[in-house]
Amino acid sequence: MAAVAANYLPILLFLAVALGLSTAFVVLPMIASRFTGADRPYAEKLTEYECGFPAFEDSRSQFDVRFYLVAILFIVFDLEAAFLFPWAVTLKFTGWSGWIAMMVFLAELALGLAYAWKKGALEWE
Repeated sequence: MAAVAANYLPILLFLAVALGLSTAFVVLPMIASRFTGADRPYAEKLTEYECGFPAFEDSRSQFDVRFYLVAILFIVFDLEAAFLFPWAVTLKFTGWSGWIAMMVFLAELALGLAYAWKKGALEWE
């Protein structure tokens, strides 16, 4: 019975260290903010600092879906570029199965582009 319990000692040590570190990462910044005065904001500290002037409208306003479609298109074609180069380098090793798999992948990307085009994501006013 003691041998079985000894097998769990590394797991218990790992959990103790993880719990201690996670607690420290939560509590220590709170304590540091008390000593530095970061928990007592004032009017100038709360002003806008990114662009230098107040926002024009509410920050919770809705965006047009085309912004999201363009972002998705960017990610899709970035992935395409990331996959095409290693595929081209190893094409002679992968053979026909690698070629067919890449053609299926490119066909899926072409369908995604056609969908975004049909939705008007590529047209700007």
